This record gives sequence, C-alpha cells and structure tokens, in this order.
Amino acid sequence: MVSTTLEDADPEERKPAGPLYVPVRLGSAGGQQLRFMRTPLGARTAVGFTSARRLTAAFGARQPYIRLAETCLRALSEPLGVVLVTVDPQLAAPPVVHGTPAPTPTHTPALTHAPTRTTVRPCLRHTGEPAVSA
Repeated sequence: MVSTTLEDADPEERKPAGPLYVPVRLGSAGGQQLRFMRTPLGARTAVGFTSARRLTAAFGARQPYIRLAETCLRALSEPLGVVLVTVDPQLAAPPVVHGTPAPTPTHTPALTHAPTRTTVRPCLRHTGEPAVSA
C-alpha cells in the first residue's frame, strides 16, 4: 500500500470540475446541441460553467443550458473535433453601457472590394486558469 500526502500531489494536475452548466442551442431537428466557442487564438472549445450565475453573466439570462460532468462534455465534444474544454470563461468584450454614444471614426477608408458577410462569435478571455486540454 502506497501512502499519498499533499506533498506528493502534482500542483499542475487539475481536479475534475464536477457537474457543469453547459450552454446549448436548439438544433435543426428540434433537439439541443452543445454551443462551442473559440479561444482568442481561434481554436474551438467546449465551455462549461461551475454555476448558473457565471453562465448567466457570460451569456445572459435567456441562454438555455444542461448539466453535464466535465468527462461527459469532453466525450460529447471530442468526436466533433473539439478537444479543448474551458471552464468558467468570460467574454472579452466589455459590458455595453446604454446611453453612451459610439465613437465616430476620424477617417473612413474607401472600400476596395465588396463587403463580405461575416459571422460574429463571442471571444473568450484567459481567466487566470489554464484551459483544460486532452
């Protein structure tokens, strides 16, 4: 029998986060699908929150969610090519202050090509805790 003390524990080893609040969206067939985000470097990541309050702070009160263990979240996202799991991410954009006028640009560059359609995705910011990776 091997005795383990706190001194033997690896400080870099992360403990499981436990049941997470995972944001979902309505799928095309009517079911729920996991919402994936992108890290600041563009990698896809599954996200989970340790409390409903943290999820609401990042996505708003109307964001639907399900409860999943971190291992289940990882097992569901890996077959889709998403190997990162980020716990308690925060949006990088500052909160919107109503009534504050938007800054006006001092110079408007001429368009050299037709505008393209883009998709806006929320960005994640490093919260001081490393993202959990496989």
